[in-house]
Amino acid sequence: MTVAPGSRSAGPAKLADVAALAGVSVGTASKALNGGGRMRPETRQRVLDAVDALGFRPNQHAQSLHTGRSWTVGLMTTDGIGRFSTPVLLGAEDALGAGKISVLLCDTRGDAIREQHHLRNLMDRRVDGIIVTGRRTDPRPPLDGIEAVPIVYALSPSTDPADTSVVSDDRGGAVLAVEHLLAAGRTRIAHITGPEHHAAARDRARHAVEHLERASLGLSTGRVHHGEWSEAWGRRAADAVLRTAPDTDAFFCGNDQIARGVADALRERGVNVPGDIAVVGYDNWDTMALASRPPLTTIDMDLTEIGRIAALRLLEAIDADPAPGVHTVPCRLIVRESS
Repeated sequence: MTVAPGSRSAGPAKLADVAALAGVSVGTASKALNGGGRMRPETRQRVLDAVDALGFRPNQHAQSLHTGRSWTVGLMTTDGIGRFSTPVLLGAEDALGAGKISVLLCDTRGDAIREQHHLRNLMDRRVDGIIVTGRRTDPRPPLDGIEAVPIVYALSPSTDPADTSVVSDDRGGAVLAVEHLLAAGRTRIAHITGPEHHAAARDRARHAVEHLERASLGLSTGRVHHGEWSEAWGRRAADAVLRTAPDTDAFFCGNDQIARGVADALRERGVNVPGDIAVVGYDNWDTMALASRPPLTTIDMDLTEIGRIAALRLLEAIDADPAPGVHTVPCRLIVRESS
């Protein structure tokens, strides 16, 4: 978008200049910058393009006085490593950045006292809303003792059905993995996963078994193999599976670390992957999936999209239009050389 010479008065660009260049009303331009209001994506983009073309800089202090908003959102995570929270944060920032909203990241490290400390700080800063995320898909208790501030839970849903939660579709992910293996002609599938007390391990295993049963099949060893989320467990479990069911022709693993361990164990045995046995992981963690030999076929939870949708639900809640309940984000099958 270019600005025609003499199309506006000299001096700093005003909101009216942005609206004129974008071909919208001042009210629509204001809503686009605030991240509020319902409008077509291309309309919002025209306003943002006009902002860039004119070098417009909104007066945040004046906006705060006028709207009573701070233009900041808190993102609270229990994932100190950042393996899961970082993609969620990036997705949230993509959605919030369109409205020039800043994100304050708080790491609770899974500690309830630290969580309350960060919560008080966010309240003192008068954030407009909070996104809560973690490193597991297990439901978590709602934030306690806060004022009337909109909250959206991402990846780790709230136990309160009246809250708004955005989660990965683990059922869809497990079905994608099993269906991919069945389509490749695999009928003796083993399932190795993490601790049984983790929701992700339980849910993925249950949905995998149910989908096999619909195809009149069962797991090659007759049971799910629960253990650790580690490569070492993947190696040990692969050996145990092949001792029990040497005709196993595929492994569906609960995460990529386990799958990489399985691939290592098969390679050490001289088993061709995927010629003799196919391997499918879960998470699409590049560090594991791409470094595996061969690179892993896996299920991508689309964490960035979870963060983006959570931010959009939060913006709606800030505008007094909340969407309570659990919202699922579809998974994607990423096919590589292991299957």
